[in-house]
Amino acid sequence: MPRTLLRAASAVLLTLTVLNVPAARADEVAPVAVTVNARAALATVPETGIGTNHAIWDSRLGTDETADLLKEAGMKLLRYPGGSYSDIYHWADHTAPGGYVAPNTGFDTFMRGVRRTGAQPMVTANYGTGTAEEAAAWVRHANITKGYGVKYWEIGNENYGNGRYGSAWEADNHADKSPAEYARHVVAYSDAMKAVDPTIKIGAVLTTPANWPDGIIADGDSGTWNEVVLAAAGSKIDFVILHWYPGAFDRTAHIPDMIQLTRQQVAKYAGPGSERIGIAMTEFNTGSSSNGTTTQPGALAAADAYSTLLAQGVFTVDWWNVHNGIGNVTQVEGHTDYGDFGLLSSGACTSDGSVCEPSANTPFAPYYALQMVSRFARPGDRFIRAATDQAKVSAHAARRPNGDLAVLLINTSSDTSYPVTIGYSGFSPASGAPTVLTHTNGATSIASSATGSAISQALPPLSLTTIVLRPASAQVGLPGTPGQPTASDVTDRAATISWPAASAGARPIVKYEIHRQNGAVSEQIGETAGTSFTANNLRPGTRHTVNVIARDSGGGVSSPSSPLTFTTGTPASSSCSVRLTKQSDWGSGYVGAIDITNHGAPINGWTLNFNWPRTWQRLDSGWSAVWTQNEQDVKVVNDSGNGSLPTGASTTIGFVGNYSGPNVLPATFTLNGSVCTTR
Repeated sequence: MPRTLLRAASAVLLTLTVLNVPAARADEVAPVAVTVNARAALATVPETGIGTNHAIWDSRLGTDETADLLKEAGMKLLRYPGGSYSDIYHWADHTAPGGYVAPNTGFDTFMRGVRRTGAQPMVTANYGTGTAEEAAAWVRHANITKGYGVKYWEIGNENYGNGRYGSAWEADNHADKSPAEYARHVVAYSDAMKAVDPTIKIGAVLTTPANWPDGIIADGDSGTWNEVVLAAAGSKIDFVILHWYPGAFDRTAHIPDMIQLTRQQVAKYAGPGSERIGIAMTEFNTGSSSNGTTTQPGALAAADAYSTLLAQGVFTVDWWNVHNGIGNVTQVEGHTDYGDFGLLSSGACTSDGSVCEPSANTPFAPYYALQMVSRFARPGDRFIRAATDQAKVSAHAARRPNGDLAVLLINTSSDTSYPVTIGYSGFSPASGAPTVLTHTNGATSIASSATGSAISQALPPLSLTTIVLRPASAQVGLPGTPGQPTASDVTDRAATISWPAASAGARPIVKYEIHRQNGAVSEQIGETAGTSFTANNLRPGTRHTVNVIARDSGGGVSSPSSPLTFTTGTPASSSCSVRLTKQSDWGSGYVGAIDITNHGAPINGWTLNFNWPRTWQRLDSGWSAVWTQNEQDVKVVNDSGNGSLPTGASTTIGFVGNYSGPNVLPATFTLNGSVCTTR
């Protein structure tokens, strides 16, 4: 995304003000309870997890100082040539007609910096004004001529912004601006580029769930952008590309549904073998230049979002960007915020010269946030569940291959120092003071100390704290980790879970335990001596996440398997059935139609009940019935004209639903108390 667009990116923001009150002492407030569950495993930290964007208009792109700072921050992936410039950039002659190209920012210079940083590159091929042949020649130069081994190649950048849905910021010389045309070219690009180097990975642009223009179907299209692109090009791609500028600092709760909905779209539309397709968040930034990006609140939100995205299995999250430029200057939490989307200062001044950023390459607060995440969750570590009982404090945890455990605690309160008590499940920490890494409001480095204990810490206001713990006893002779579980024969109340056997340790394996995640708490739902288990008494229409653990004859337990997530359905047959369809969608709301069919005895008067899966969903209006909502519960009572439903009869009712986050549709409906089949 270009700088001018970034400065206008989001309209709804969390306003931050300086609070002129002293910070509450930790001994004056109730302790925050933190739960860490080593039995509830999430994704493994990928090699490419923490990344950022370079741009060809940045004159410092190729300097050693920049590369060394990015290395110190733990950057593992660098993207090039820079947002929307990708669709006007011609690599061979290093030109971008209509845009500015800084000296010494060519591809070979970029690759020199990548190697000095110790990162992997991601390259965006020019879709808007380029050709498949041009992209294939770039692959040849990079991987055959130069031997750079560039693995990840995107086809275009935000190409849905070509005017197809009304707004146009992305260059696109194709007469046809449809997702079908983009998909046709993705196939051509993939074929041409992989003919040069079949080992590369090709990525296609998707819209991000609940972010414009997700959900919108343009005139003449057979479906949304994502549906059309995945259906036509799914067999030719290896990953999909999301961009997210939430415009507020409190949107981390959206991430699990955002990623799950993306996976569901890939599975539904991309065809056989779609499980191979990864998800990359190749542009991310927390806020907007009008309300602050370079100070501590934005840094805390960055650490929270990066940790959550990576825990959900995204293989890279790439900050926009390294150097961006001064924006709207404000005062945030006692410090000057320069409205700059960069990790590092550009050393720029406002147009009137009244305010200047610190000297070039001075790190902003989000730089330290990403540095903290890189020290908290290293490649090969496994995220595990963690949670708190205080909205102002969030928690993340990761288990290391050597048995150590790291806990990241984020205190977003402006004025309260919170004491925390930490409880562990499936992990016994060693006694003594752990290693503690801390970054506080306005600090210019991460401090390290040995303080507090494994179960008790104090969190300063507006701070990031990582606690690194060793286990109480050596982890030797334990069973290996069970393989990736799969689900089959999923019904409304049951599912068969199977997994590859774990390798035995010092003692034979006697059983496997199946644990279901309930937030940061695990519930054992069964055990077996074999490698398959049928879970019963499940709740219909519900997403379930489970892990499998091996236990040996001496009571030793393995690390938990990778997570398996599956969703139960509704009864195969019932006295009623319901079909919910979206008639139209505009990205923050939709018109829904519900068809109700009675398969039982004649009904004279009916009540339909369902609930919104998320707090950010609500009923706007409804018709052909009497609609009421109480918190997330929706009750629909027949009106005078459709209360009678003989056996086999149907009626249709409609509503407008609004949403401000990923729109997970209701899955379970009851009619007069009976669970219906959802069709």
